[in-house]
Amino acid sequence: MIRNWFNSREATEIGIALADQYALQRDSTAIAHGTKTAKGQPTDPLQDILDRAARDLRTLRLNFYKRAKFANSFKWRLLEKGVGRDIADRVTEKLVLHVSLNQSGSMQRPNEIAGPADQPPSRSARSLLAQGNKCVAQGEYSEAISFYQELLALNPRHPEALNNLGATLYKLGRYSEAEEVFRRTIRGYPDFADANSNLGILLRCSGRVDEAEIWLRRAIKINPKHVEARSNLGLAFVFFGRLSEAKAQFKKALKFAPRDDHTLFASGHLAAIEGRFGEAEAMFKRALEANPKMPSAWAAMPSLRKMTSSDTAWRQNAEEIAASGISVLEEADMRFAIGKYCDDVGDFKGAFQSYKRANELHKVAATSYHRNAREQFVDDLMRVYTRESMSRVGPLASDSMKPVFLVGMPRSGTSLVEQIIASHPDAKGAGELAFWSRAAHDHETVLRRTLLDESTRKKLAEDFLRDLESRSGDALRIVDKAPLNSDFLGVIHSVFPNARIIYMQRDPIDTCLSCYFQKFDVQLNFTMDLSDLAHYFRQHQRLMAHWRAVLPPGSILDVPYAELVADQEGWTRKILAFLGLDWDRRCLDFHRTERPVVTASAWQVRQKIYGGSVARWRNYEKFIGPLLELKKLA
Repeated sequence: MIRNWFNSREATEIGIALADQYALQRDSTAIAHGTKTAKGQPTDPLQDILDRAARDLRTLRLNFYKRAKFANSFKWRLLEKGVGRDIADRVTEKLVLHVSLNQSGSMQRPNEIAGPADQPPSRSARSLLAQGNKCVAQGEYSEAISFYQELLALNPRHPEALNNLGATLYKLGRYSEAEEVFRRTIRGYPDFADANSNLGILLRCSGRVDEAEIWLRRAIKINPKHVEARSNLGLAFVFFGRLSEAKAQFKKALKFAPRDDHTLFASGHLAAIEGRFGEAEAMFKRALEANPKMPSAWAAMPSLRKMTSSDTAWRQNAEEIAASGISVLEEADMRFAIGKYCDDVGDFKGAFQSYKRANELHKVAATSYHRNAREQFVDDLMRVYTRESMSRVGPLASDSMKPVFLVGMPRSGTSLVEQIIASHPDAKGAGELAFWSRAAHDHETVLRRTLLDESTRKKLAEDFLRDLESRSGDALRIVDKAPLNSDFLGVIHSVFPNARIIYMQRDPIDTCLSCYFQKFDVQLNFTMDLSDLAHYFRQHQRLMAHWRAVLPPGSILDVPYAELVADQEGWTRKILAFLGLDWDRRCLDFHRTERPVVTASAWQVRQKIYGGSVARWRNYEKFIGPLLELKKLA
């Protein structure tokens, strides 16, 4: 029986075969040029081997010894095939986790730690959990994963091991795997507050804030004193613009834990959004008193003002923290902040190197940007929303002129123009609403094939107006400044044919470079690579040219950012006239307007208009080769 326990020949052979398959697919010309599945999606060599592993290992009961031999044979075969060590480590971890999750089933009940009678003695679950937790505390995340996986080989339903494994995968930026583990934990232990909270935090950081709110509320219902869940629920409310509810959550969290660094940081973030920058800095410093090396608090400092050469102490601390073994995404935060410091003080080489490193780290948490898929999406919209089809839309879903859609590429000046409009007494800014991206997701199959029917359009009109009015009351004009609503202008016009659309035009290279220098949600995966940005911009411009051609004349006002900066009053008058609003001089003093700004431009829009962002790319010309071909599009 003992001999059978150690007989790993079959597992080893399967590991070698899977490695051969992965190396072949990864290096093949077909994969390199984007081979697609029958459904038109790019093939993924990793997904292929995960599927094959689940199939080939279905009949094998892999104890932790056999699983280790399987993993080792796979990894060393990859190295023999010339796959880099970092990639080999990462792919092996994903494969072992996939096998563990698919084979765990009902092997043991929650409290059964000992294996079958023929299994040799092994390290106890308590020891493995303690060693995994110690590795996490030391920043040794890959080692921690190995300990948690070994424990789960003994007891597949161990709740702490599952939750801690998910949290460690999250720290490494492996969001999809972490989400799978958290959901599995909750299925087995619905009342495990930490797992509910962790799933909510992951979803919030992934941009899926609606769903995040559900899980964070569940965690708080299970444990009303769960401080981390409360502070993250407050951050979700900030995203929705529900700032009074956010403050209430932060207040309750600090009542339970007055020195909780994450809640203090979240309170500072809210203060910055409301323009209380001095208070924000004070809250970040309080967070640092509680946790002197807190990456997010250090990284937030440069967002509150322009950094100068007198801030060298901040730079030194930031560099030390970034190199101290913090998690992948925490280091990304620090590198973005260091890039901002370097840019502010004129160290453009240092800035670009920091931003490049930040994006490489941030990309770990994102799905790949697929250029063919983006092109097909644009093709579908251009095919469906023609001038002829738009003229046959039928009865009006709504004749309201209340919505104003302020669109463009991210970082093209939409926050500035929203602030200008919102300074008018008859207008409000609602921020970047997710309404149309959610609607497009819900109806994607239909809208890529035909126009939405009358009942669907009326329902969208009613829901959107209700959303606007809940945020901004009875204002005559309410601005939705989600830049990527530019994708959905055909749908939007079919619902609100009288709504005004303002399109921000900024130098293509400045726009893309500014995107590259900004940490966005992982959903904006095209912002993390200069070549992807150049491709996305071309497709964006192609689609905007189509909307100008098919929507009625006068529906869209193009606002060139550089001209707005050069002639603030002239363009402000044009914008207000386009919206049917009387001239109001307060729009020129937009930087004095007190209102929440829930974007990366919270500090910039509270400064007087300035021209420092025009032709900014020339400081980085020697580093941004893939963007330079956009010159011809300017």
